[in-house]
Amino acid sequence: MSDSSPTRSAVIEMKDERRAMHEGYVFLDEKCLLLAGEILRQLQQHEKLQHELVACHDAAAATLQAAVARHGLHDLCLYPPTTWDADPLEASSRALMGVRMQSASWTANDPAHAPPLMPSPEAEACRQAHAALLAVAASLAAVSGNLERLSLEYRRSVRRARALQDVMLPELDRDIVEIEGRLEELEQEDAIWIRQGIRR
Repeated sequence: MSDSSPTRSAVIEMKDERRAMHEGYVFLDEKCLLLAGEILRQLQQHEKLQHELVACHDAAAATLQAAVARHGLHDLCLYPPTTWDADPLEASSRALMGVRMQSASWTANDPAHAPPLMPSPEAEACRQAHAALLAVAASLAAVSGNLERLSLEYRRSVRRARALQDVMLPELDRDIVEIEGRLEELEQEDAIWIRQGIRR
């Protein structure tokens, strides 16, 4: 039951509030659709990158096995590490309905490293395969983060939309109907009093 005074101004205020709530619900509904569409796109990208990651992982494992067979594990551990003059990871971000969307790429094309004492095609292939694995993993990590944030915002928006549609709007509708009913009763009572006063 509403605690608002049964006045026309109260009804107007409540109808304005209901209109604003309905606009909020429409906005949240459209937001959920946009987020769902982006989630589907990100899932497709995630699936594609996941397949690439598995392929790169298998290639890296195969080249590592070949390099170990050529050099032995101890000598391969002494192979000079790869270094970069600048950060090879480039990340960018954008906003979608308040959700931060990121993309990442591993762009080190010409890594620097000390010349190995015993260079071999197997060791260089192992280096390149693991660099390719890092590139795919960086992109996949960004997409995974996007999916987590999108999922969180989607669930939050759905809860808010359902609260407006199933709880707040029906309650406000009942309050408006109740106050309008009380106003009609008061107007009828006033009309009766006026008629009785005229008869006297």
